[in-house]
Amino acid sequence: MKLFLLILGGVVVALVLLEIGLRSLFGFGNPLTYIADDQIGYLLAPNQRTRRFGNLIEINEYSMRSGAVAQTPPTRRVLMLGDSIVNGGWWTDQANTISSLLMASLSQQQPTEVLNASANSWGPRNELAYLKKYGTFQAQTLVLLINTDDLFATAPTSLPVGRDRNYPNQKPVLGLIEVWQRYVQKPQPIPELAALQKEAGDRVGVNLEAIAQIQALTQQNQSKFLLIMTPLLRELGKPGPRDYEIIARQRLQDFTQAQQIAYIDFLPIFNANTNPQGLYQDHIHLNLQGNQLVTQTILDWGF
Repeated sequence: MKLFLLILGGVVVALVLLEIGLRSLFGFGNPLTYIADDQIGYLLAPNQRTRRFGNLIEINEYSMRSGAVAQTPPTRRVLMLGDSIVNGGWWTDQANTISSLLMASLSQQQPTEVLNASANSWGPRNELAYLKKYGTFQAQTLVLLINTDDLFATAPTSLPVGRDRNYPNQKPVLGLIEVWQRYVQKPQPIPELAALQKEAGDRVGVNLEAIAQIQALTQQNQSKFLLIMTPLLRELGKPGPRDYEIIARQRLQDFTQAQQIAYIDFLPIFNANTNPQGLYQDHIHLNLQGNQLVTQTILDWGF
């Protein structure tokens, strides 16, 4: 009996130490949580702060990956809209997001606030719905950053919230539980989501229309509008984008010219880099070097 208690005590101590390590070193047990929204689909729950793998992540009162919005607008305010590339995810410290890098540079000239309204897998329709709900925050410039996949994005939905392990709606009791749910437990399929992802019709056309409406909102507020698109890693070099992507890219190019939208396509810019693969965290997301290149290109565009 005594031996059993000693073994049990040792197991408990090991589990406690493991839990402490998972929380302090990796941030498990304190993931970002999401909330559902009828129009936007989902947002990061407001007023969150955590560290994941050592990287600070702060979400403000408007579900932005930014600090609290200044009650009195500074001399210059920029609003960035986007998906996980703008957001930066767990792999990017708050200071190394594109919005933070841009704010640090612009603030050297005059007081500037760069707001970051973004969430994983948002497309143009999610971003338009966000603007319709919250407005443009009196921003003098709105920067919309999309990637090639966003041209084919489906309609906003809240189906993943609380059902997909990447979109939890509550925090687990233990970090050990989160590790189990995220890396061990087999994910449960969401049949309704699979059906939605087969959305028929001209998705590219619908998403271009959403971008046109975003442009119209910026014009109503007498703001400047900049559209940016980053490529997937596999689009770089030869053979380049796939045939259907080439067609969609040309449609976007023609659209921006017809709408007189300031547009930066990062495919040729990344291809001109001496080490374009070194700009990526994975097949789609950028690392710090990629974020810095995007930031500098935006600065070169001018404000």
